[in-house]
Amino acid sequence: MSHFLRKVLIANRNRHRILAIAAVGSALLYAKGDDNFNSSFSVSIPAPWRESLLLPRQNWPLGVVPLFSVAHGSGPSSDVSGFSVAGESPKPCCGCLGKDTIAKAAAKVGPAVVNISLQQGIYGVGVGKGIGSGTIIDEDGTILTCAHAVVDFHGLRASSKGKVGVTLQDGRTFEGTVVNADLQSDVAIVKINSKTPLPSAKLGTSSKLQPGDWVIAVGCPLSLQNTVTSGIVSCVDRKSSDLGLGGLRREYLQTDCAINPGNSGGPLVNMDGEVIGVNIMKVLDADGLSFAVPIDSITKIMEHFRRNGRVVRPWLGLKMIDLNDMIISQLKERDSSFPNIKRGILVPMVTPGSPAERAGFRPGDVVVEFDGIPVASITEITEIMGDRVGVPLKVVVKRAKDELVTLTVIAEESHTDM
Repeated sequence: MSHFLRKVLIANRNRHRILAIAAVGSALLYAKGDDNFNSSFSVSIPAPWRESLLLPRQNWPLGVVPLFSVAHGSGPSSDVSGFSVAGESPKPCCGCLGKDTIAKAAAKVGPAVVNISLQQGIYGVGVGKGIGSGTIIDEDGTILTCAHAVVDFHGLRASSKGKVGVTLQDGRTFEGTVVNADLQSDVAIVKINSKTPLPSAKLGTSSKLQPGDWVIAVGCPLSLQNTVTSGIVSCVDRKSSDLGLGGLRREYLQTDCAINPGNSGGPLVNMDGEVIGVNIMKVLDADGLSFAVPIDSITKIMEHFRRNGRVVRPWLGLKMIDLNDMIISQLKERDSSFPNIKRGILVPMVTPGSPAERAGFRPGDVVVEFDGIPVASITEITEIMGDRVGVPLKVVVKRAKDELVTLTVIAEESHTDM
C-alpha cells in the first residue's frame, strides 16, 4: 500500500509540474507571436517544485526575457498563484480593435473636417442652402469634398468656379472658392485662405482595404457638425452599373456606416485616422448601404486637376468584362471556338462610330495585351491609358479559334455627363 501511495504522489507532482511548464510555455508562445506585447509575467511556484523547474541561464531571444520570472520567496508557498500582469492592461495588438481605437481615429481627423454651405437656386431664384462636408488635406487651406455639395447646378452642366461657406470644427468661418469640380467622379477641390496654418488630415490608401475592415464616417449630417459614425467595409469595388448609374464605369467603397444628407463630401477614415475615401451617397430606402469614392481614385483625379485643370478621360467605345477561370470555363462550354486563354478582358459590344470600331474591334474579342503590356482587368487598361487622348495604342486581341490580331486604336476625349 505504501508503495502504491508513493507512486500516486510522484504522479501528482509530475502532473503539477507539467501544468506549470505548460502555463509558462503558453505565455512564451503568446508573446513571441505579438511584437507589441510589453507586459511582464511573474510565476509563483511551490518550493518543492522549484528545483525541477528552474532552467539554466542562457541567452534568451529578444522579447522573451521580460515575459516571466520564477519567484524565489523566503518561505515555501503552498499554492500556485498563476500569472499576474504587471502594470497597466495590455494594449490591443496590431490590427485589433481596442476600446478607444475608434475615438483615437476620430480625434486625428476631426479638426480637419469642415461644414460646407452653398446658396442654391434655379434661374437666379434662391431655394435654400445645401449643406455638405469636406476635409482639409493641406494646411494651406485645400479642402477635398464632393462636386454635388459645392456646384450650383443649373441642369447637369454648371460653373464650378463658385463661392461656398466653410465652417471649421473650432467655429471659425471662411469663404471658400471652388477650384475644381468633376461631375463624373463627384470630386471637388475648395480653397480657403487663412493667416495661420490649418489642421489637415493625412491621406491613406484604399488599395489594401478588405471587406470587414473597420472604418468611420465623419461629417455634418443635417448640419450636425462633428458627427462620427462607425461601420465596416462591405465591398471594396462596388461598380456604378450595380447601382444603376449611367455614364463612365466607376467603382466605390461600400460600407454600412450611417450617413445622411450633409455627410456628402466628408471623409471615410480607417483606424489609423487616415482618409481612405469621400462619402458621396447612400441608398434611400435601405439601411447600411453607403458609398464612397476610394482615395486612390481621388489621388489620380487631383493629379489631373493639377496637370490639366480638369479630368481628361480617354474614350474607346468598348464595353468590357473582366474574365476569370470560372467565366472562361463557362464560355468554352457554350462555344468550343472560344479562344484558349488564362487571362484577358472580353469585349461583348463595340459602340458604332467609336474609335474602337474604326480600329477594327469586334464583339467577342478578348484583349490580352494593351500598349505592349499583358492585361487581365479593365482597371489595368484604364491605368495604362491614363489621359492619353489622340495617341495611337497597340492592342492585341484573341478571337475565335485562337486567332491573334493586333489593332491600333486612337482614343478620343470623353464628354459624357453624369
